[in-house]
Amino acid sequence: MPRFYCPPPLPSSGSFDLPPDAAHHASRVLRLRAGDTVQIFDGLGNERHGTIAEPGGKRVVVDNISAVHGDRESPLKVILAQALSSSEKMDWVVQKATELGVTEIQPIDTERSVARLSAERAAKRLEHWRQVAISACEQCGRNTLPQIHAPQDIMAWLQQVQNAADTKFILLPQGASALHTQARPQGRIALLIGAEGGFTQAESDTALRCGFIPIRMGARVLRTETAAIAGLAALQTLWGDFS
Repeated sequence: MPRFYCPPPLPSSGSFDLPPDAAHHASRVLRLRAGDTVQIFDGLGNERHGTIAEPGGKRVVVDNISAVHGDRESPLKVILAQALSSSEKMDWVVQKATELGVTEIQPIDTERSVARLSAERAAKRLEHWRQVAISACEQCGRNTLPQIHAPQDIMAWLQQVQNAADTKFILLPQGASALHTQARPQGRIALLIGAEGGFTQAESDTALRCGFIPIRMGARVLRTETAAIAGLAALQTLWGDFS
């Protein structure tokens, strides 16, 4: 069933005009016809079903709207702190992390980050990442968008997150233990991933002083985008909705 993100509020019944981008996708890309069933969601956890009543070029009306319960969120509340990397890798991480049920994504500027964003570029990238997450939610069935924060310097973020997460993991090739040896996390979880060149000694030392537990993912050194997705998948397998 085609799914479309529609900014809140959503009606509980009656009819509804799809927003311009969704209308274009429904009529021009998917070529939906009158009577086709669709889903709409608002990114806050609410979902509606309806049928296409008036497919057109710029205006598409969804009729017979009904509220449904569509909770597909993981019980884990995970903040993914991902060091900035190239545009393609960051897009891939945002897309896959959304599919894997991440709650928040915090892009991190580290000393070895390949990407350097000015304030103007950071604002544009933030909106782009949000659109990537919306598309991922449309595809995977999530009704709640992950919160994507503006990029932040790692040292400043480490100080802020000390009290924002109950359990904090940092992936390091020289990590002291494997993830499955840890006790079941309680509350919010922070997962910190380094850049292509890894963390500097100062960055990793600061993270450890801020309560991060050093974790290794097997005997191989993973690329930054692989480490993020492997870490999230491992968390969901051990304590989330994969188990």
